[in-house]
Amino acid sequence: MKRARVGKVTVLAGGVGAARLLRGVAALVRPSDLTVIVNTADDDVFHGLHVSPDVDTILYTLSGLADPGRGWGLLGDTFHAIDALGRYGGDNWFRLGDRDLATHLFRTEELRAGRPLSAVTAAQARGLGVKVNVLPMSDGRVRTIIDSPQGRLSFQEYLVRERARPTVRSIRYEGIRTAKPAPGVLAAVEQADIVMIAPSNPFVSIGPILGLSGVRAALRRATAPVVAVSPLIGGRPVKGPADRMMRSLGMKPSPLPVADLYKDLLDGLVIDTADRSFVRALEKRGLRVATTNTLMKTPARSTAVAREVLSLADSVRAALAS
Repeated sequence: MKRARVGKVTVLAGGVGAARLLRGVAALVRPSDLTVIVNTADDDVFHGLHVSPDVDTILYTLSGLADPGRGWGLLGDTFHAIDALGRYGGDNWFRLGDRDLATHLFRTEELRAGRPLSAVTAAQARGLGVKVNVLPMSDGRVRTIIDSPQGRLSFQEYLVRERARPTVRSIRYEGIRTAKPAPGVLAAVEQADIVMIAPSNPFVSIGPILGLSGVRAALRRATAPVVAVSPLIGGRPVKGPADRMMRSLGMKPSPLPVADLYKDLLDGLVIDTADRSFVRALEKRGLRVATTNTLMKTPARSTAVAREVLSLADSVRAALAS
């Protein structure tokens, strides 16, 4: 497929929904024009290894190596090592695949050698043949913490170990005040011709990126259209706990709170056809809205949704110019 010259596109991303949108965007936009800013507040340490789940999901998807069924990990991977650990009584609730271990071993060794996460991620992208510019949001340590009736939980403890069952009382990003955007992050926003916010959990995937010093201000200053894809279809996410988090925090799951969370940034929103009843309310918020089937189970659907986002961005740009 011939890629269009649409200018520079920057995508804020995290999780499986983002990865599925990105495989469509990458089919339409030249790699040299595409930058992905990836959430790293989900990162954690397991068995002494630094794991970056969102970065890995994006890299594996863009390299064509991801497991499309699970949405995470490598296609055809096995889990002999983690299962063996369980026989010794070690914690193995966070499933690290046997081939996936190489990613975490490399990252951990490089970080211990003093290399920043952004440089390590760039090296991993080269090794996987990914030509898109994939940037972790920060080289600093930021961690999403869930305050629940069970106490303080890291995001992976909440999502994977507890299966997102605890009530979410509040969400905070430890380290966000001192962490700085990774090299290239602010420039990617400021120089973009289109900024996309992927269909990611707005609290734990996009929230940490926007919480970094200077990012939200750069998006407000941006002359490029800022267009998001709602992570909800009929009030429910395809994957993840976004709807449960919304309810716990006093919101009714729909595209409306998504738009409100991005209200000072957003020009347009792509929503699923199941949510078309919200179009008028979204337009009253000053947004241009497009509706389509946003369930991206196949590469063809990913490309179709990406094309819809690019088209909406073009209509926003035309409206701003008129």
